[in-house]
Amino acid sequence: MSNVGILDGHDTHHDDHDHHHGPAKGITRWLYTTNHKDIGSLYLWFSLAMFLLGGSFALIIRLELFQPGLQFVQPDFFNQMTTMHGLVMVFGAVMPAFVGLANWMIPMMIGAPDMALPRMNNWSFWILPFAFAMLASTLLMEAGAPNFGWTFYAPLSTTYAPETVTFFIFAIHIMGASSIMGSINIIATIQNLRAPGMTYMKMPLFVWTWLITAYLLIAVMPVLAGVVTMMLFDIHFGTSFFNAAGGGDPVLFQHVFWFFGHPEVYIMILPAFGIISEIIPTFSRKRLFGYDSMVYATSSIAFLSFIVWAHHMFTTGMPLAGELFFMYATMMIAVPTGVKVFNWISTMFKGSITFETPMLFAIAFVVLFTMGGFTGLMLAIAPADFQYHDTYFVVAHFHYVLVPGAVFSIMAGAYYWLPKWTGNMFDENLGKLHFWLSFVGINILFFPQHFLGLAGMPRRIPDYALQFADYNMISSIGAFLFGFSQLLFVFIVIKCIRGGKQASSEVWESSHGLEWTVPSPAPYHTFTTPPELPKRVHS
Repeated sequence: MSNVGILDGHDTHHDDHDHHHGPAKGITRWLYTTNHKDIGSLYLWFSLAMFLLGGSFALIIRLELFQPGLQFVQPDFFNQMTTMHGLVMVFGAVMPAFVGLANWMIPMMIGAPDMALPRMNNWSFWILPFAFAMLASTLLMEAGAPNFGWTFYAPLSTTYAPETVTFFIFAIHIMGASSIMGSINIIATIQNLRAPGMTYMKMPLFVWTWLITAYLLIAVMPVLAGVVTMMLFDIHFGTSFFNAAGGGDPVLFQHVFWFFGHPEVYIMILPAFGIISEIIPTFSRKRLFGYDSMVYATSSIAFLSFIVWAHHMFTTGMPLAGELFFMYATMMIAVPTGVKVFNWISTMFKGSITFETPMLFAIAFVVLFTMGGFTGLMLAIAPADFQYHDTYFVVAHFHYVLVPGAVFSIMAGAYYWLPKWTGNMFDENLGKLHFWLSFVGINILFFPQHFLGLAGMPRRIPDYALQFADYNMISSIGAFLFGFSQLLFVFIVIKCIRGGKQASSEVWESSHGLEWTVPSPAPYHTFTTPPELPKRVHS
């Protein structure tokens, strides 16, 4: 584009530009698009589909556990469901949703015309559906889907695995490639395409958390690729990385896997911190308390995430010095996380708070994520972990962090930015109904699991002793309440896309940042010239 329109101060050139370079029509728009908003939408729709698929796997698990005894599925299929549920939710629902939000919002938040590497952006999305189609197709194969848990510990996943494990390994490689490409794109965009005057310490916190997350992804995704490649060689090429009979070590698998897996946990929560840090100031009508300390806390969490991996392995016979090191390192992570929670609460303190749907999800996030963090501290204490390890207490802990943590924050972000995306306000009453059904359902679902775990119920079992029956029944009722209430979320989103009260450009009266300076719905090409920074750039 020439600079004619910029130089003469007229917008006619912009109008021509938008008119001639608007979206293509039909399926080709989505196949070939390099527009960050289109690609963000593709990621978000894909993650919603995977969320419903992974959720249906979870409902099969909870249906089987509704009563003791084997009711509906065979133990092997039950194991396939626990594995597929974890893989689809982590790699198919949570991570692509955050990447979708990043694609949509980061260029708008930093005043960029698009992502830095738009063709790679298209490619990084379009390999994902093929990866998950390959993974899901194993359910239809004679040998059945992977049945060794989402952490796929060797030798369960090598020596004793179904033949379909090779499809699973290939799918993991493709997902990893997608994540790495997406991360390179996000880093290149944030470092090179910020509007003039937007220094690093003026960036919105969502942008900051994603910059740090992208570096985490680039650091750990090759580790995951390495461990699944070692599995592949053990299965097909006669190596013995994890086979004790050939001089290998199954515990090596756990070390390599968790060196990826623990930063991965923070990859799934740091962007959530960013979303919540955008929403709480808006509905508290205050600047975010302690912006600088939030940035430093996020960086500290990212650094510490690399040195705590073996807290998943206290029961493997680790030397005492190792147990002490990983125990103290894990407890240290609570400090920057506590700083964040303190800052969110301080932001709300004496604020002029209103309780729109995004704020309800944000407050629930702070309360329930903090609770999940406390049970994490319990698990960090090595001698206590000997009791909790591989029980339902662990299941309760990480679901309190991941569902009211990652999933609630994604929903909060979706409600917060939906009017900006569509130009229509969503139905606030239905949004609040969705929140309360989800909030009540999630607590009925996961809170009793703490007691099941403390009473000694192991995880990943299709049948259980009679003493666990009552809490399991309550938990399953909560699962179906939470699961089916997500259909209401789908309805609200589609209803909002199809129409509703016209949204203003600011949408929420006290919203701040560059994304609220453009019209609603956001134009197909946002900033053809770098925007002026508003006075309140971060809050």
